[in-house]
Amino acid sequence: MAQPVTIGLVSISDRASSGVYEDQGIPALKAWLDAALINPIRYVERLIPDEQGLIEATLKTLADDEGCSLVLTTGGTGPARRDVTPEATLAVADKVLPGFGEAMRAVSLKYVPTAILSRQVGVVRGACLILNLPGQPKAIRETLDGVFAAVPYCVELIGGPYIETHPEVVQAFRPKSAQRPPAG
Repeated sequence: MAQPVTIGLVSISDRASSGVYEDQGIPALKAWLDAALINPIRYVERLIPDEQGLIEATLKTLADDEGCSLVLTTGGTGPARRDVTPEATLAVADKVLPGFGEAMRAVSLKYVPTAILSRQVGVVRGACLILNLPGQPKAIRETLDGVFAAVPYCVELIGGPYIETHPEVVQAFRPKSAQRPPAG
């Protein structure tokens, strides 16, 4: 049996959090993760406005109090004045993993030239990996398809559970020495 994993999903949007329109970020994240992961998942969801202090507090709560091994944020990574997700994420980080931001932008650049405007980051806080994803469902799927192969091993390295994936969705990469037989 695969180990359970707790995943935080944070949609950061002034308009969605105030009810102007329905959030599409969290449903897109859940749909992708439900299709990709073998592990039983406990989701901890938050829909919040673009307020740096609130984003920081939310990320801390998910990592420190809720026991999330992975937190995925969506929204607030562009150059607009209210886009402060990367600043909040970096403010709560123990370690920055620049490769995630570089890879996410490289993936998006295959689809849209405006990917160079993204400021997504990946960080570690305690035993939690935090990744900033784009805000649109199509871009969320494309980005996760492009970078998630590295996520399970990273989560394991920082003290989280052994995350298993459905290889037809995404093949998790681990060195041979870190691989286990599939859960039965």
